[in-house]
Amino acid sequence: MSEAFYSHARLYDLMFPGGGPAVDFYRSYANRQGGRVLELGCGTGHKLIPIASDGHPCVGMDLSPEMLTEARRKANERGVAVEWLRGDMRAFDLDRTFDFVFITANSLLHLHDAEDLVSCFQSVRRHLAPGARFVFDVFNPSVRILAKADGVRRTRESFIDPDRGNISVDVTELYDAPAQVTRGTWHLSTDSEPDFVVAPLEIRSIFPQELPLLVSLGGLRLIERLGDWSGRPFAVDTPLQLCICEST
Repeated sequence: MSEAFYSHARLYDLMFPGGGPAVDFYRSYANRQGGRVLELGCGTGHKLIPIASDGHPCVGMDLSPEMLTEARRKANERGVAVEWLRGDMRAFDLDRTFDFVFITANSLLHLHDAEDLVSCFQSVRRHLAPGARFVFDVFNPSVRILAKADGVRRTRESFIDPDRGNISVDVTELYDAPAQVTRGTWHLSTDSEPDFVVAPLEIRSIFPQELPLLVSLGGLRLIERLGDWSGRPFAVDTPLQLCICEST
């Protein structure tokens, strides 16, 4: 249900320009681990291109061909070598192992069913070299925030497109509690082009108590859970579940 959202790769990069502490964290972790790096749900390469520029052999996998096209363009522009592959993180076989695998920016939350999450973790486990680490980040669900997903259209932000000028972003969201999925619709508009993009985006919540079980069912061990990019321990009020895992 979210394919259309990611078909506008150039607009995605303008709306979410990347950089910041998340890039610094994953880049530092890749340098600490060394060796081969795999990013699942790599998007347009916000994290992976800087990692590859440090000299690591890198593979980026994503389901969206449009996002991969933009990632290739950006990597080529910077003279950085990355192997970009189209694939589904729910089940994949690249016939090789990696020293560092990561999924960032809530990309894991596009998998709504527990079975798909476990299958993803099992696929990751099969691709981990001895001593490898698997790291992912998902938001720490807030019942108060989820309750605000009431179906009302609200303006969230705006950004500048060099071609179109100012673009406003409105979002309508409803929280499906039994499925633990927030079902949203994003509307991008200019003064002359109202709703020129209307795209669904559906994101699952993974609550802190269920996360270690899902990881374990996938054959992985959660060895550390941080609460933000500075390395603060996970707590009820931290924004992230930044999870560091290894094979069992």
